[in-house]
Amino acid sequence: MDLYEYQAKELFAAHGVPVLPGTVVTTPEEARAAAEQLGQTVVVKAQVKTGGRGKAGGVKLADNPDEAQAKAEAILGLDIKGHVVRRVLVTPASDIAEEYYFSFLLDRANRTFLAMASAEGGVEIEQLAVERPEALAKIAIDPLAGVDLTKAREIVTAARFPAEVAEQAAEVIVKLWDTFVAEDATLVEVNPLVRDPRDQVVALDGKVTLDDNASFRHPGHAALVDQGAEDPLEAAAKAKDLNYVKLDGQVGIIGNGAGLVMSTLDVVAYAGEEFGGVKPANFLDIGGGASAEVMANGLEIILSDPDVRSVFVNVFGGITACDAVANGIVQAFQLLNSRGDEVNRPIVVRLDGNNAVEGRKILTDAALPGLQQVDTMDNAARVAAQLAAQGA
Repeated sequence: MDLYEYQAKELFAAHGVPVLPGTVVTTPEEARAAAEQLGQTVVVKAQVKTGGRGKAGGVKLADNPDEAQAKAEAILGLDIKGHVVRRVLVTPASDIAEEYYFSFLLDRANRTFLAMASAEGGVEIEQLAVERPEALAKIAIDPLAGVDLTKAREIVTAARFPAEVAEQAAEVIVKLWDTFVAEDATLVEVNPLVRDPRDQVVALDGKVTLDDNASFRHPGHAALVDQGAEDPLEAAAKAKDLNYVKLDGQVGIIGNGAGLVMSTLDVVAYAGEEFGGVKPANFLDIGGGASAEVMANGLEIILSDPDVRSVFVNVFGGITACDAVANGIVQAFQLLNSRGDEVNRPIVVRLDGNNAVEGRKILTDAALPGLQQVDTMDNAARVAAQLAAQGA
């Protein structure tokens, strides 16, 4: 889960990272009131989960409350790379002597953590890494050893931070590591980390990505979810503990196992080229235990998507045998009918693996309306794509 800047800075502050005060508002009038309370020149900053806010006109200085109101009015509703601004952060303007860059992130390629730092902050770090890689220090972090002051000083030295702020920057880096670990983050980034005219180091901006897989350890993280921006289908699926991701397509996908579902997406996309570019509508992994309730919940979510014109259930029987899955599908139809949720779109089922013959017989005997079985994954994908094209 990506956080807004104001949320990231709230986490920073909770772990002792120095940040400037600020108020999040949703109307121009509230921006004016926030500026009055701060009583100085402020910055009005769009709160969106993307970069390039400044270039898009989403960050503006305001010398007084009237200007803060006008600037907020100009920013609210602005579309920045497909993200509409619904709230702004009003924070004191800061005199900046120097700007630095710093981040901790999960280095998936090397299966470890990585610290990246540069004495040249406030720029597109990707561009800096390409054009002047020597200006960006990359230090691997041993997950067991972590980051203490000694390691933080090593990072500061590698990044060539000025001696005047080196020790203070190292202390901030330790606190950022504390944030990274304590909050189960996969990214903690500060750009810019600034040195003010009094040689104080402050996190002027913040970007944090939290690991959703660790949410059970952090009940408080639920409050950080932006309900208004969350896809309603994904929110409904999450409430039912389903591994679901909404995609831009027409064939609903249900499978057991992430690898199988990913393969199914590819096969459906390939088959769909024959029928005008039909694509998968979602990723949905119901896992190994495809119970009737799980299957019913999965079908309910998929059939709630108005873009879906057909459904492809692709199951390989392993620990959970195909006959159990077939019974789950039959019971899922019964559950949905009892809820008043009619299955009104064609469903293609491919069963293979453990007890596949028994599973197919169960579905044949059930004669479920709109359901047809296909033996192979490729053929089933083609049938599902064709049905979706016909339903356009």
